[in-house]
Amino acid sequence: MSTTTTEQNPSLQIKLQWSLLFLRLSVFIVMFVWTLDKFVNPGHSIRIFEKFYNISGSNEMIAYVLGALQLVLVFAFLFGVKKRFSYGLILLMHAGSTLSAYAQYFDAFNNLLFFAAWPMLAACAALYFLRDADTKFTLDK
Repeated sequence: MSTTTTEQNPSLQIKLQWSLLFLRLSVFIVMFVWTLDKFVNPGHSIRIFEKFYNISGSNEMIAYVLGALQLVLVFAFLFGVKKRFSYGLILLMHAGSTLSAYAQYFDAFNNLLFFAAWPMLAACAALYFLRDADTKFTLDK
C-alpha cells in the first residue's frame, strides 16, 4: 500500500497550504464579525453572555475590553502569529460557543443556523492540528 505525503508530492503541499489559508480566512471572517459586534452592539454581547454563558452583570465596558482582546487574537490568528496559542484559543472559544448553545440543538428546525457552528468547529480543529502546515501568508512559518 502506497502512502502519499506532502513531502513526496509538492502539488499536494500547495493544495494543502491553499486549503488551510481558505479555512483560516473563513474562520477569521466569522470571528472578526463577532468581534465587531462587541463594539457596534455591546448590548447584544451582554445578552449573549447572560443567555448562553450564564454570566450576568456585564456592561458595555466589559464588552469593549473583551472585544479589544478578541480583536488582537483574531488578527494574530489571521496572520498566523503564535499559532499554538492563537489557533488554540480560537478553537477553544468557538468550542465553548458551540457547546454553550446546546439547548438550541434540541429544537433543530427553529434554530438551523446554530448548526453552522459545527463545520466551523471542525475547521478550527483542522487548523489547530495542521498549524505547522499552514504557512501561506503567515508571519510565523
